[in-house]
Amino acid sequence: MAEISQDGGGKKGGKKRAKKASTKIDMTPMVDLGFLLITFFMLTTTLAKPVVMQLNMPDKTEKEEKSEVKMSETLTVMPDAEKVYYYQGLPTEASTQLQKTNYSKDGIRTVLFDYKRRVGDNFTIVIKATKGAKYKNMVDLLDECAITSNKRYAILEIDPDSEKLIKKSGL
Repeated sequence: MAEISQDGGGKKGGKKRAKKASTKIDMTPMVDLGFLLITFFMLTTTLAKPVVMQLNMPDKTEKEEKSEVKMSETLTVMPDAEKVYYYQGLPTEASTQLQKTNYSKDGIRTVLFDYKRRVGDNFTIVIKATKGAKYKNMVDLLDECAITSNKRYAILEIDPDSEKLIKKSGL
């Protein structure tokens, strides 16, 4: 609390001087209020909002519906730790169809844009992650699908034939 102390001249007689008033303010309640406000605003605000990509999953029905996909309109992408392998259509024994690129904007993004330009908007990306792929690689690939506005993709487990195709190619 604030208090005012008034001291007199102290000497008797002589000239009378005006009394000086000194104030002493207790700042403890103000500091408490400040910390309460800081605490309140820290707890009620969000520091960073999470960024989440919308992932649409098919509805679960009793009867399995299979959608027809032309193999000429599919691009199979196999992410690995540092590289991305891809081929169009059905894999053949000759590994000349298998190509590789990286995760940069000049890599897989260019491939997806080029394929979209050649085939059209109705193509499906089949993603088969290799054993060396990490979670970050899958997220990067899904981000590239979102950037290139590809809404049709399927995530599958890699089959032994695809693993053999990668080994035979030597890429």
